[in-house]
Amino acid sequence: MVLLDLLSLPFVMPSIPRAMAVLLTEFDRAQPDLCRIDQIISTDPALATRVLQAANASVFELSGQIHCVAEALAVLRLSQLHAMVKAAASAVSFKAVPGMRLPQFWAYSLDAARMSRSLAGLVNLNKQAAFTCGLIHAVGELALRMALPRALTLDTVVPPFDIKRTKAERKVLGFCYSQVSAGLARQWHLPLIMVDALEYQHAPFDNDAYEPLAGVIHLAVWRARTRQAGMTANELAVTFPAEVGEVMGLDIDLVLQQDPIDWSAPEGPTVLVSTR
Repeated sequence: MVLLDLLSLPFVMPSIPRAMAVLLTEFDRAQPDLCRIDQIISTDPALATRVLQAANASVFELSGQIHCVAEALAVLRLSQLHAMVKAAASAVSFKAVPGMRLPQFWAYSLDAARMSRSLAGLVNLNKQAAFTCGLIHAVGELALRMALPRALTLDTVVPPFDIKRTKAERKVLGFCYSQVSAGLARQWHLPLIMVDALEYQHAPFDNDAYEPLAGVIHLAVWRARTRQAGMTANELAVTFPAEVGEVMGLDIDLVLQQDPIDWSAPEGPTVLVSTR
């Protein structure tokens, strides 16, 4: 199966059950807390992508301009949001992903999102776009596993969150999860800056028109994956992508200082939700 064939297949991303339950409770309130809704959706890659896809639809004439959940909430109606969450809470939303522990995937994705936002702030890039890219950067891995059983054969040698996973997938499959993530983001009409960052996150300098956000995601993913692996200080030093760090002006010490500790909800602009 080639990349285009995979992208043509239906893909339903599992949502976090607790996030949906909390959101449904929030929507049942007389006056839902819009900031709370933003915070919860921004922890769930599946819900976040549904909201971003809807807000970037051509009907709003903002296709390719909405970078984060907070911006999307300013466009969508509360009734639309409620309907999305109810749809996500259907039985199909809980579909298992072969070989993937979803709670680990969700925690890892949020870790990468927070790291991406923090690093983007250091180099004056769009922090909201960086957070979103970090949150959804690995959704392609889920799509791969649902469509290509052959991808699972790599797990015994290179686990799903191993820093060498991208290289292994490209060697065996001819493409990797980051290209799938970018292809999905393109179908969802996300901003081009985010599509490029997702597509070249594994190799930021492969793109003719270098996108700095790809470098940020690359470093954030490295840190999230090394944390999953529990690497020692020596292992961190050996594996640090120094070439990317040098271009970004971020050395290993500076990157490690950005580790999220007891962080709350993602930052974002004030949420103004349409009630039309």
